[in-house]
Amino acid sequence: MAQTPPAPSSAAPPSSGIPVIVLVDDDRNILTSVAMALEAEGFEVRTYSDGAEALRGLTQRPADLAVLDIKMPRMDGLELLGRLRQTTSMPAIFLTSKDDEVDELMGLRMGADDYIKKPFSQRLLIERIRALLRREALARDKTAAAADPGQVLTRGGLVLDGARHSCTWNGQPIDLTVTEFLLVKALAQRPGHVKSRDQLMDAAYGEHVYVDDRTIDSHIKRLRKKFKAVDPGFAQIETLYGVGYRYRES
Repeated sequence: MAQTPPAPSSAAPPSSGIPVIVLVDDDRNILTSVAMALEAEGFEVRTYSDGAEALRGLTQRPADLAVLDIKMPRMDGLELLGRLRQTTSMPAIFLTSKDDEVDELMGLRMGADDYIKKPFSQRLLIERIRALLRREALARDKTAAAADPGQVLTRGGLVLDGARHSCTWNGQPIDLTVTEFLLVKALAQRPGHVKSRDQLMDAAYGEHVYVDDRTIDSHIKRLRKKFKAVDPGFAQIETLYGVGYRYRES
């Protein structure tokens, strides 16, 4: 019987200044061509041809961002992301087949930050990677301002610390991805004010990255699930059908 790979380490990603991207796909042509494109853009790239192998690799050597194919033998991308999300909020992008709508939704619910359909433009993938890394840097790398009270947003039981990328609800920690953190922040900054899906897309992804409405809805569903895991009565994020979302005023 094959051994179950160990859970990934919660160690921080490398800090050499060169972003480390992990590619996981059982199509070696994709691995080779995408790795070459990313290396030409100045990234350090590690490649794996299946999820189990990638999990072992990330256990030993954390990365800054992962690009995961959904359909793989041994351990598919969904299972791999589920294992990774137990200990890390490292940004992740799914590569999906053209008609895999169900897998896209499942991946987003499990904590993927973005998805791209095959066949895809390498330039689009690179831009999505850069956008996620920029957001990660804004969320995590403000240690010089860690003592600044302006970095902490408090709304009733919610406390968001942007400098430390930490979130608590009634004193209980909530592990959020970068995208989820930015969505909560965008909503909680102005309680009672409705944010359209387009506004939330801009807050979480930036003005130059397009994702569809379904992506935002999936992130919101996962956010509610995380908060309800520590407080079943959590109902601060309200849906206004056909309009958008708002953070409920206390």
